[in-house]
Amino acid sequence: MKELGFVIKLMLKEKKDIVYSVLLGFLAGITSVGLFASSGYLISKAALEVPLYALTVMIALLKLFGFTKALSRYGERYFSHRATFTILANLRVSIFEKIEPLAPGIFGRYRSGDLLSRIVGDVESLQNFFLRVFYPPVILVMVFLSTILFTMFYTVSIALILLMGLLLTGFIVPVYFALKQRKIETTLRESRGELSTEVTEFLYGFRDLKVHQRLEEKERSLVHAATGYVSEQERESIHSLYSHSTNILVSLLISWIVLAVGAYSVGAGQLDGIYLAMLVMISLTVFENATPMAILPTHYEDARRGAKRLSTIGREGPSSGGSLLGHTPSFSMKDVSFSFHGEGRRTLDGVSLELPAGSKTAIVGPSGSGKSTLLQLLLNFYTTDHGTIFVGDASIKDIRKESLWEHANVVMQENHFFYGTLKDNLMLVRDDLSDEEMESALEIVKLNHFSLEDVVLEKGENLSGGEKQRLAIARALLKGAPVWMMDEPTSSVDSLTEKDIFNHLHRVAKNDTWILISHRLTGLEKMDQIVVMDQGRIVEVGSFQELMEKKGYFHENETD
Repeated sequence: MKELGFVIKLMLKEKKDIVYSVLLGFLAGITSVGLFASSGYLISKAALEVPLYALTVMIALLKLFGFTKALSRYGERYFSHRATFTILANLRVSIFEKIEPLAPGIFGRYRSGDLLSRIVGDVESLQNFFLRVFYPPVILVMVFLSTILFTMFYTVSIALILLMGLLLTGFIVPVYFALKQRKIETTLRESRGELSTEVTEFLYGFRDLKVHQRLEEKERSLVHAATGYVSEQERESIHSLYSHSTNILVSLLISWIVLAVGAYSVGAGQLDGIYLAMLVMISLTVFENATPMAILPTHYEDARRGAKRLSTIGREGPSSGGSLLGHTPSFSMKDVSFSFHGEGRRTLDGVSLELPAGSKTAIVGPSGSGKSTLLQLLLNFYTTDHGTIFVGDASIKDIRKESLWEHANVVMQENHFFYGTLKDNLMLVRDDLSDEEMESALEIVKLNHFSLEDVVLEKGENLSGGEKQRLAIARALLKGAPVWMMDEPTSSVDSLTEKDIFNHLHRVAKNDTWILISHRLTGLEKMDQIVVMDQGRIVEVGSFQELMEKKGYFHENETD
């Protein structure tokens, strides 16, 4: 139950609707019992010679019960569903608030399909928590106890039988099936996560699968995952149906026992026969409130597992540090080591580095040497395993991620572009950009042949690799922050355009802090220092001239 703690807290925010729905639900349940009890009593009473006014009063009472039941049931549905939808909305906001501070580092811990399954499927499963898990037992207990107290005025034995029925249908049978449901739900959610992952990878990798003629193989994997998920759903449905049938069977057996004991009591002179039909009708009706308990194990386990999977996402918690101080900060790393989640290999191993404010630093090295990971740590995308990163005099852990990102112009190897116009994608950095500013930035990166109203497809599918990189640089230019963090920003750009772009950047950002990752060794003579990395370690540091004179690792690769 502890996994559902944060869901209960969100649910209790809607106290007013919850109280109204519980009160109206109780009223609907008790009037339903009163309606059928009155019907049974009226049938027995009508068989005797009674005054007409007595029958008239009973018929009027029946109509009152019927009207009250319909009205209270409508009110109960209205308030309970309004509470459910509000709770679900609050839950979605709460989950987003937990996930948002963890991005983009969260993608290193979860596959995109599994993450999608959690924030969509698991959140949806919790929409039934109030209506199907929390609410039914409350109404059941209230209606049953009221009915049992009423029945005790006529016969204690039947009241005790109803109490036994309450324990069986309300607690013992649901708990038994809830325990059996746990194993099924675990497998079902794993199957759903696997299917979501397979579907996501199939869609994202469709073109590559087609080109390499691996589409059929991936389709078979997808069909296998879908078949497994459908099979687990069938198991869950059968188990739920079995639980429902067992609960109904128990309630009917209790009603037969009530009839048998009631008939014996009438024969023994312990009960007036006119009340027998009323008591049997009560037993048949009161167990209608136990029907939702039959499906409670399924919804409870579904909600518990969903809440558990969602709670694991936000365990890191948002950063509550301060703001980034200074207009052009310095960076330093002290004996930093890092490995990705689930990997034993260290991507960075004992890295120490000084990046003074306003300096221009290039980080070079072979593919897989840890250059991009180092930049992502400086952006606080991930947390170091060992060592400390400082921004100015403060630890990066004490600085809000948003504050750091606000001061950085970031150009990654892969930059996302949204479906919309070129203008929409440029205004991602600021809302107050003018058309003239955006057109000027496009001209600097040699994209002035585009119009601001030209359409950009999802993920920039209608742009070349070089156009995507130049558009990302244009966004960084428009942001105008004092720190530049660029990871292979011009790897797909021709050398002449690359030279023009960097010449402009050196002019407009001469006092800014630069951190440039590059495979290309041309143009590095303008950098204050060059950091050479290999296999997660720093092997050389110095200016272009110093490294060439040293004739070490950098010199060998530069002259090859």
